[in-house]
Amino acid sequence: MEATVPNERPSAEGPATFREVFSQREFRAVFVASALSWVGDYVAKAAVTLLVFQQTRSVALSAAAFAVSFLPWLLGGPVLAALAERYPYRRVMVACDLIRMALMLLIAIPGLPYQAVLVLIFAATLANPPSQAAKSALIPQLLTGDRLVLGLSLNSSVGQAAQVVGYAFGAALAAITPEVALLFNAATFGLSALLVRLGVRDRPAVMNPAHRSHLLRETRQGFGIVFGTPVLRAIAVLVFSAMLFSIVPEGLAAAWANDESRGAVSAGTAQAAIMMANPIGFILGGLLVSRLFGPARRLKLMRPLAVLAPLMLVPALLDPPPLMVALLAALCGFAVAGMMPMANGLFVQALPDGFRARAFGVMATGVQVIQGFAVLVTGVLADRFPIPIVVGVWSAAGVVLMAVATLRWPDRQTVDDAITAAAKANVEPPAVGPDGPPGDRLPGDATADPHAGDGHRRHAVT
Repeated sequence: MEATVPNERPSAEGPATFREVFSQREFRAVFVASALSWVGDYVAKAAVTLLVFQQTRSVALSAAAFAVSFLPWLLGGPVLAALAERYPYRRVMVACDLIRMALMLLIAIPGLPYQAVLVLIFAATLANPPSQAAKSALIPQLLTGDRLVLGLSLNSSVGQAAQVVGYAFGAALAAITPEVALLFNAATFGLSALLVRLGVRDRPAVMNPAHRSHLLRETRQGFGIVFGTPVLRAIAVLVFSAMLFSIVPEGLAAAWANDESRGAVSAGTAQAAIMMANPIGFILGGLLVSRLFGPARRLKLMRPLAVLAPLMLVPALLDPPPLMVALLAALCGFAVAGMMPMANGLFVQALPDGFRARAFGVMATGVQVIQGFAVLVTGVLADRFPIPIVVGVWSAAGVVLMAVATLRWPDRQTVDDAITAAAKANVEPPAVGPDGPPGDRLPGDATADPHAGDGHRRHAVT
């Protein structure tokens, strides 16, 4: 029988175990499928950038081949993610994997002009928002309670690990032949589709045709839920603030390593260390905090860790050597990952089933935009001022921002009311009325439910 999202805040029981999480057969299938497709994605990024550079000898076009994979999120992420709620999640995930597999096979055709490569890469990445939204909305249907929090942490950690492994393996494989790397990526999508198709049971779409409205209106509702309700807004501010500074060392790694390398390590080694540090710290933080502390303790740690994350980068003001920079970046990643699973868990519990994919699209798009903005602004500043000063001052501002965000965190009653309202919406969906289908009205809106009060919802952020 399908699991339901619990209607209470995380209990004070002991933390869930890895065995409990992986004993869920469907979660195992989704977890392995995600790991495969993520590794393949990063392998393909390394291969495509090299393929375009080999054809054009242009650094700008090679960088464009890398950046084009972010465009679908920036241009239409929330709209594409909203599609996931119109169809069964399993069907969306399988279809997206098969589409990406077919397009990667086309890109791997030897001698394909780079213009066609860029177009096909863009087309392939259009499948990312609905696929990720469907997966993010499906996981809370597979795991409940603290198992959900640990499952979300594992899912985030495997994404970070895939980045490290995929870039390393992809660069090595692409150096031999980029086409083989692209065929490898196509194979990972095919295996991912097979695992999801055979390992996840079919469930009906959360939004049936009678409840659909215009796709843009449904997308707007996703923004309304995230930013128009206190609990969701608090989570969004916390997550976006974390992304605003934690990405900076990685984004400036190449310039920082070449500017600051003092002979102890090569510039290339320093760059690799700085770029890999944050993902490694994120993996360790997510797994250790989720495993060592129970739900009640993690809830108390969430706000201190949020402030600690930017604080870890403030010592950059002292102009430390590259390996120390990598350590600071790893500690920042550790703190971010320590608070993120609990934020994700609360987000899932406080969001009704029918709005998960749309809320994920809003959050994921926000994360992409915030990260790009942070790297762009700090990069411009680093052209005028020393990188250590830019990163240190930027992070100090992050400490102030996080402190304000944690001070404005909703009180316990507000969070409890939000989770209760979401649980009520899941078991008592509003009927179609004179104002249109349920999709036309936001949960907690006084026009939809005069007794909803200040109860609000949200969804998995990562």
